[in-house]
Amino acid sequence: MGLETDAVNPVQLIEPRRFGDARGWFTETYNEAAFHARGIPSRFVQDNHSLSVSAFTLRGLHFQSPPDAQDKLVRCIRGRIYDVAVDVRRGSPSYGQWVAAELSAENGHQLFIPVGFAHAFLTLEPNCEVVYKCSALYAPASDGGIRWDSAGIDWPLPAGTAPELSDKDKVLPSLDDFESPFAYDGRPLLPLS
Repeated sequence: MGLETDAVNPVQLIEPRRFGDARGWFTETYNEAAFHARGIPSRFVQDNHSLSVSAFTLRGLHFQSPPDAQDKLVRCIRGRIYDVAVDVRRGSPSYGQWVAAELSAENGHQLFIPVGFAHAFLTLEPNCEVVYKCSALYAPASDGGIRWDSAGIDWPLPAGTAPELSDKDKVLPSLDDFESPFAYDGRPLLPLS
């Protein structure tokens, strides 16, 4: 499914500019004022970094419930991932729908995933490193998720290949059996620049 941001779907694909020369390149991956101007008012308080050694490792679909709910800003700094957000806000016109983008070290793209969306990524090659900012600290009591195969996501898995999952992710509830702690408030987003 293509990534289209609007008042209902506040997930945003961020494409930072790279300034290159013979030495390599430089990019600004986060600037609070610039993100606020885009309609992303988040204040990030924690950075996470993961390494997945195998291709087709799937992490998710995860979220943190209120009062510890998290916005996330995700980027891949080594390898390539298929990054996904699923709307799990009760009453949302797009409840259960998903958006995805390929994030890679090469393209430098980032995905902003707001509160009310479950997040997952699938590694598309070995030794992928993913870093992401969170707007709230990790709170084990608020940790939650839905099963990876219950939202109709078109995962780019080779035929006959099952993803590598954690024991925790194997037993998450399906979207149909899930009681969402998030509600859609219907507020429009700030205009995007």
